[in-house]
Amino acid sequence: MLNFVYQEHRSSYYYDSRNLDLQFPKISANQSADVCVIGAGFLGISTALELAEKGKKVIVLEGARVGFGASGRSGGQAINGFEEGIDEYIDHIGFEKARKLWDMSLEAIDIIDERVQKYGIQCDWKKGYATLALNNRRMDDLIAMQKASEEQCGYTNMQLWDKAQLKQHLGSDIYVGGLYDSNSGHLHPLNYCLGLAKACVEAGIEIYEHSPATEIQVKSDTQALVFAENFTVSCENVVLAVNAYIDALSKKITFGIENTILPVESFIIATEPLSQTMADSLINNGMSVCDNNLLLDYYRLSADNRLLFGSDSSTNVDMIAKMRSEMLAVFPQLEDAKIDYGWAGPIDMTMNSSPHFGRAKPNVYFAQGFSGHGVALTGLAGRIISEAICGNDERLAIFEGLKVPHLYGGKWIKKMALKVGVPYYRFLDKYR
Repeated sequence: MLNFVYQEHRSSYYYDSRNLDLQFPKISANQSADVCVIGAGFLGISTALELAEKGKKVIVLEGARVGFGASGRSGGQAINGFEEGIDEYIDHIGFEKARKLWDMSLEAIDIIDERVQKYGIQCDWKKGYATLALNNRRMDDLIAMQKASEEQCGYTNMQLWDKAQLKQHLGSDIYVGGLYDSNSGHLHPLNYCLGLAKACVEAGIEIYEHSPATEIQVKSDTQALVFAENFTVSCENVVLAVNAYIDALSKKITFGIENTILPVESFIIATEPLSQTMADSLINNGMSVCDNNLLLDYYRLSADNRLLFGSDSSTNVDMIAKMRSEMLAVFPQLEDAKIDYGWAGPIDMTMNSSPHFGRAKPNVYFAQGFSGHGVALTGLAGRIISEAICGNDERLAIFEGLKVPHLYGGKWIKKMALKVGVPYYRFLDKYR
């Protein structure tokens, strides 16, 4: 079980370089609000902020600390689109709705721009993102992606780079080319999350830490009672924003939505600060990078010139040693670089990588299954849920129309799916 209740932040580069040290009290009395949000990561905090801006009274309950999960430990990449391509969504829900999904994914990036500027959030937000191919077949996938985004959606921010063009910006020889997007980017995730939490406080939102929700009683379509510690929050609407940690919660609070996601561990290492000359020899244009494997590597330079290198894969070996080996396969010139940090954290994946947004009950909303796109899509999800709570569910309904497979059988089945799935994906990456 992925436990989080009452825990403090895990050691990481992000935690040691945070620029806010926010502490919130435990809930200590019965409360009432228009909306109770459960979870204080990107999704919960973003939803709360959107609702407060619309005049709602909001209480946020967090079982650990603000940004404890992936919101404070992820790769920090904010990417347009979804894990599935636009063509798949056109086949699934038709061109008009698929185009709206694409436009909303671009809005997700705009939301970060807006909030960083509006609230003065210092989180090293920087534009530029490249997806790289390790062989010609995978380069064909990037060519198809660029073509679909331009022809189907009119998106012109993507540039195809051959090996020579890529070498102008990246000091690695293992790729055949890439797809560069000037609109996507990266940030310091914990500082962004804490900056949003500070904005919430300034908007009058009450945040309670170390206050895990244990049960939701839905009294009617406009009345619910959330139990936390020995106290309750009476509200009209509830938002579940727990994502990868949902399996640690009672079924009295999850309403079955835990059956659509798998918590997949992602691992990141951070080198010591590199000289400017060395940093520029790795990435000289400030972009973040990933490959297009199923179990992909992703990396970027931090504001103080550390290489942050991560991978989505589950294993029981020494992960710092494994990640260092993978890093050196990309950048052998870092052989002498010291590894200062190594940490892990779960991300929430659906079986088909489609986001899962919707309503567990008429007044209990949720969003999960961000599948590696959570830095940007959580802000969008918060806006869409807030719109629905305020009476306009048109955009939420589009997401509710996406098919998301269910896994039945509980945590055991999820563990088995990961044990089978990870080696299978490694096999596909090796031979495709």
